[in-house]
Amino acid sequence: MAKSALLKSSIGKKYWMALTGLFLCLFLVGHLAGNLQLLFGTQLQFNEYALFMTTNPAVKILSYVTYISILFHAIDGILLTIQNKKARPIGYAKNNAAANSAWASRNMAVLGTLILIFIATHMVNFWAKMHFTTMPLQKITVESQTGGAPQEFYLTSGWGQDKFIPVQTVDGENVVLEGRDFYSVKPVKVKFAEGYKDLHTITIEFFKDPKLGLAFTIFYVFSMAVLAFHLLHGFNSAFQSLGANNPKYTPAIKVFGKGFAIIVPLLFAIIPLYIHFFK
Repeated sequence: MAKSALLKSSIGKKYWMALTGLFLCLFLVGHLAGNLQLLFGTQLQFNEYALFMTTNPAVKILSYVTYISILFHAIDGILLTIQNKKARPIGYAKNNAAANSAWASRNMAVLGTLILIFIATHMVNFWAKMHFTTMPLQKITVESQTGGAPQEFYLTSGWGQDKFIPVQTVDGENVVLEGRDFYSVKPVKVKFAEGYKDLHTITIEFFKDPKLGLAFTIFYVFSMAVLAFHLLHGFNSAFQSLGANNPKYTPAIKVFGKGFAIIVPLLFAIIPLYIHFFK
């Protein structure tokens, strides 16, 4: 097929929908693995994960691919919906849609729009704060063994003795902090450590907010339910669009797709529920 056909034809759009959709399924698995550290990991482990995801060059490239895939998937879905509407401007005189197709397959556009709204709000609340705001860095408090006052330290990815930097030594003259980078400025300015943006605390406080924490939690869980319905149809539909229909493999793909559509959103939903009610 010509390149123009791949981009403009209905079949071409379905190919792109399938490919971007399956790629985003892989992204969901990776993102879930990182987020589960909020349940099973420590504050440092989660913040180390956040630092790795925002500084590793390979991850940055994958991030851009993910952003493009989300936009392409959404735009392609809108264009397919419009194209299908134009192809049948007048509905059937008698149509029993519920008997011929699953509810999710008939409402993929609505489900996709709701997911897009969730992604936008999710990025504003977490991704944008991580990248564009001055977030607090992770600190630890060490109790004095001689009866003195407790001392606070920045926990950093520095080397040797610089792993723990006393907060009081960051005086803005000899040692300065810029974003999450620590510099020694005398006699010359040299970066010697990198702090951890405390995304763990930001996330916990978001879902435990006294006024809106419950609302945020409910919205997150609702969005994961929407994602589950979207995946119930989308996962199997992607393989069908790519022509991967085989009597031997298709039943297994359907079972795996149903399990994926239930388990992945469920695990995502458990995280804010646990944080709000139990953490």
